Amino acid sequence: MSRKLLLAGALGTALVLSACGSSPGTPAATTNAQGQTTVKLMVGGANKQIYLPAKLAERLGYFKEQGLDVQLSDEPAGVDAETAMLAGQVDGVVGFYDHTIDLQGKKKATESVVQLLQVPGEVELCRSDIADQIHSPTDWKGRNLGVTGLGSSTNFLTKYLAVRNGLQAADVHSVAVEAGTTFIAAMQHKSIDCGMTTEPTISALLNTGQAKVLIDMRTADGATKALGGVYPASALYMQTSYVDAHKDVVQKLVNAFVKTMKFIAKSSPDQITDQMPAEYYTGVGRAAYVKALADEKGIYTPDGIMPQGGPQTVLNVLSSFDPNVKGHTVDLTKTYTTEFAQKANQTVK
Repeated sequence: MSRKLLLAGALGTALVLSACGSSPGTPAATTNAQGQTTVKLMVGGANKQIYLPAKLAERLGYFKEQGLDVQLSDEPAGVDAETAMLAGQVDGVVGFYDHTIDLQGKKKATESVVQLLQVPGEVELCRSDIADQIHSPTDWKGRNLGVTGLGSSTNFLTKYLAVRNGLQAADVHSVAVEAGTTFIAAMQHKSIDCGMTTEPTISALLNTGQAKVLIDMRTADGATKALGGVYPASALYMQTSYVDAHKDVVQKLVNAFVKTMKFIAKSSPDQITDQMPAEYYTGVGRAAYVKALADEKGIYTPDGIMPQGGPQTVLNVLSSFDPNVKGHTVDLTKTYTTEFAQKANQTVK
């Protein structure tokens, strides 16, 4: 059965559960033949540098070091990874923290257990042939804007940037084009005018002159200028019921991720790239991949702890347009926890 059919089934299950006001029963932790606890995580685009810590932790052996058999699966659009988690197909998602706030508005209890990015690492690119016509999101009215998926974090950010610059969310047309080769093809075929994406897709388009940067959120200054504050992005988030039932497993996961963040902080972009699968940079070349990583290395948290004030920025963004959040009371303290990361930082070197 194809991944699309599986996700369609997952979506149907999630909708039924939502209608019933319940969620799947929390599965018991299982172990493999080697006695390792099995954990299934879905990544919203494993080859994206914004989600690099997941594969890096695996390649460095940090999951196994914690006695875990972490099975990583890949789904280019974070919203589909979210759906798979709600349907019980996976235990957690490496995706953007903002989903936990959106999900609380849908009466779903999820939380970030370790924060991987302190800024989005996203860039809004416009096709070079029309870049002189688009100077800010104000010029987006009636334009086709590429996002990874409808309901994805790139879609959230695109809508917010439109609203913040005086448009209505409905003034722009979001087109789901994922990332990598499909995003590039959408630019080449003029299916989109501008689009939000990450490295290494950014470098692939800039290096060939096919696109130009409109908004750059790969630094704290860039994110603050665009979004009004530091915007914590990639995280490992899970259903709260799973976290409460498997605190020991979650702590081991966070230990591995915190050790990975420390490795990133102390290692050069070249050393980090050495650990990544070669197919992750086939499209742009190793040198371009290393340079992109060097340019945005500051996107990663050094310790896995949620940046102070970050959750409020995310809430402010979603409250401006998201019907699941706008006008609703959101308890930010239930959308993330620093308990596991704080503990990991006391023991992990």
